[in-house]
Amino acid sequence: MRLLLVDGHYYLYRSFYAIQGLRNSRGEPTNAIYGYAKALRKMLADLQPDLAAVVWDCGLPARRTSLQPGYKQNRTAMPDDLRPQEEWLQENISLFGPASVSAQDTEADDLIASYARSAASEGVEVVIATNDKDILQLTCENIRIYSTAKPDAGPEGFRLLGPGEVHKKWSVAPSQIADVLALTGDSSDNIPGVPGVGPKTAVSLITAFGSVENLLARAGDIPNLKLREKILASRELLIANREMVRLDEDLPLPSPWATFQIHPKYPDLLQALRRWEFKGLVRDIESEAARATSSAQQELF
Repeated sequence: MRLLLVDGHYYLYRSFYAIQGLRNSRGEPTNAIYGYAKALRKMLADLQPDLAAVVWDCGLPARRTSLQPGYKQNRTAMPDDLRPQEEWLQENISLFGPASVSAQDTEADDLIASYARSAASEGVEVVIATNDKDILQLTCENIRIYSTAKPDAGPEGFRLLGPGEVHKKWSVAPSQIADVLALTGDSSDNIPGVPGVGPKTAVSLITAFGSVENLLARAGDIPNLKLREKILASRELLIANREMVRLDEDLPLPSPWATFQIHPKYPDLLQALRRWEFKGLVRDIESEAARATSSAQQELF
């Protein structure tokens, strides 16, 4: 059994910026909805999952904002043209088949992590669709990342990244990615790193010491005196950063993952897409709906 978990807001923004200026005859922006529909249908076709859910951000967890009040405050406000499309997608993504899931004051990364660990512990194969580097720390035998980014994509237009691919890309094990990020920080989330420590230095330190915890416990073993002083001076920052990038993997689940069966609601979906004036997409889904109806009728007889 395969469970697909989609990082909702990653694909929302990716679709919005990938397709510029698309509007219907009423002047309503439609670029994010169109791009999202195409991306979601592609991953469902690529992966053929048995279960699927789109997971959305819904506020920030107190444990992160209490550690670093400036967390994510560097991000610009959502564009005006994107907001109504976000609302529509969150309310209607289930028309395409996958469930739509969120939890108050919870980031999608943490909810995805909790669902992934829960399902993987039951022997389910989990695939996560995202480009978020924090999620890479989850990869293991039963949890992989769906990537369409170059050069990962390959001849089929996508690739599933497991522990081997993550190690090749980052030069550390998936479980150590959070330690590297604790050292470098993450400018996209407004998490400051240790001054003067870039990715290469961070990787070399974690390779040598194994983790931030071991690095701090054995800081006296760092041969470079200036680097040693930087690490010691940033002790509290490193401890806070390591907690910031840690994913919550045991959150209460809003709905059981076993309920995420994929059931497209074709009549309602087609009505909505006709309103948005996606003519080509409507034709594709009309054909798909006809095949699904024919297959269902054959099963009855």
